[in-house]
Amino acid sequence: MRSNNQLHAAWRVPFIAAAFATALVTALLVMPSASAATLFSDDFQDGDAAGWSRSGGSWSVVTDGSPAYRQSGTSADARALAGSGWTDQAVQARVKPISYNGSGRYAAVLARAQSTSSYYFLGLTNAGTAVLGKRTGGAPITLATGSATITPGEWHTVRLEAFGSTLRGFVNDVQVATATDTTFASGRAGLAGYYASATFDDVLVTDLGGPTVSPTVPTIPPGSCLPPAGSPVGFASVNAWGQNGTTVGAGGPTVAVDTAAEFLAAIGQQGPLTVCVLGTITLPSGMHNVTSDKTILGVGATSGLTGGGLNIGLPADDSITTPPANAVHNVIIRNLTFRGATDDSINVQMFSHHIWIDHNDLANGYDGLIDIKRGSSYITVSWNHTHNHTKNMLLGHDDGNAAQDVGRLKVTYHHNWFDRTPQRNPRVRFGEPVHVFNNYYVYNTDVGVACQADAGCLVEGNYFERVEEPVTNSYAGPSGRCVARNNVFTDDSGTPDCSGTVQEPSTYYSYTLADPTTIKTAVMSGAGVGKI
Repeated sequence: MRSNNQLHAAWRVPFIAAAFATALVTALLVMPSASAATLFSDDFQDGDAAGWSRSGGSWSVVTDGSPAYRQSGTSADARALAGSGWTDQAVQARVKPISYNGSGRYAAVLARAQSTSSYYFLGLTNAGTAVLGKRTGGAPITLATGSATITPGEWHTVRLEAFGSTLRGFVNDVQVATATDTTFASGRAGLAGYYASATFDDVLVTDLGGPTVSPTVPTIPPGSCLPPAGSPVGFASVNAWGQNGTTVGAGGPTVAVDTAAEFLAAIGQQGPLTVCVLGTITLPSGMHNVTSDKTILGVGATSGLTGGGLNIGLPADDSITTPPANAVHNVIIRNLTFRGATDDSINVQMFSHHIWIDHNDLANGYDGLIDIKRGSSYITVSWNHTHNHTKNMLLGHDDGNAAQDVGRLKVTYHHNWFDRTPQRNPRVRFGEPVHVFNNYYVYNTDVGVACQADAGCLVEGNYFERVEEPVTNSYAGPSGRCVARNNVFTDDSGTPDCSGTVQEPSTYYSYTLADPTTIKTAVMSGAGVGKI
């Protein structure tokens, strides 16, 4: 064991100020850390692990480029502790996950450890997330999670800070999770492989955290990243499930981001936040989790995301059939372009509620552009332009998902431009009422609105142009119910194939139906990005 009085990690500002047009965008004010005292360090260069107490697993000093500490077993809950009972502490190590034995496993650093069964931890999981949690003698308890790019066989800098009641977790110098907890006031530092093998090196414990990050409102060109005035029209405005409407950023701070690392850290952290996206950000492939109380706004007409998609919701679980208390809620996605997603562009699932998807431009994805499923509800999809894509918008997981979806999937679609998108405009299962009003449909070669599996759809005040089958409740699979009224059908469009009765959305919210003859012009001029 060797001491080192220098903090080796080069802290990176999580959110970078960027210039946009002629205005300086100030994303964060960063006060650098100073005079941190080293409480403990070990780089294992002496070839031993003296001073470490172990429980479970198979621990040894190995050579991995240089001497390092490895936990090589995956069949045990393995922990190693060192140091003494510090109060405030920042525990950092380089961590290389090797393999995981099953789901929900992690390699972690520990802070304020009372024993090998009681401590705080920040772990790298096998699901592409960082998990901040605690152990109190039993199974791990998750306090917060965040998105992180985790690659087995590669080094990651992992840092867990415990100062007062505040816990902060960083991966590769980007904050990924934060929580407040008072279970442990002091304790030792440690490492863990929770049914996972990993190599650890350059362990460092200091008495001072990383940079103090103080989000401030960016100075941006007028109108380029302003919160939407008022509230959404439709189901996102309803008082239900403990949430009264959908509110911008839930009153939290505002930050500006222009890199994937900054963006993922912002949307994955806990607490209310407005995230202003500057320019086009290329995300890693796959879906990236958005936590509750987030407003994500594109700046200007050229900001957006490519390469990856956004997931709003807990992991899919068929056994959960009622809205859980921790369902993701109160999320706004606005004024963004989405291109080249490797899965869905936007996916809403697992009883997520009070979501507003507004004024976006979505095209050229892989699966759905906007999919809403698994019990999600109280959602408004408005003023979006979708094009150059086939499977447009799905509402409802599949024909066998009644247990989660019946009585839910309450969604409003209004003033969207369904521009030559062949199908799923939307395709609906089980939801009722699904309110589709004042949208512009053009050359949807398969079907416009498909209402099936006992869904109830009210389709009114829309403008259909060259749509052979504009509305149907007999598209595929079990039939649904639909009511079509006051729509315009032009240029060889067909007529609705509807039957049954549907709940009136007006029992949930008030709205004003525009003259459908004006909708084509209104939507073409107002839908998409750069229009707010």
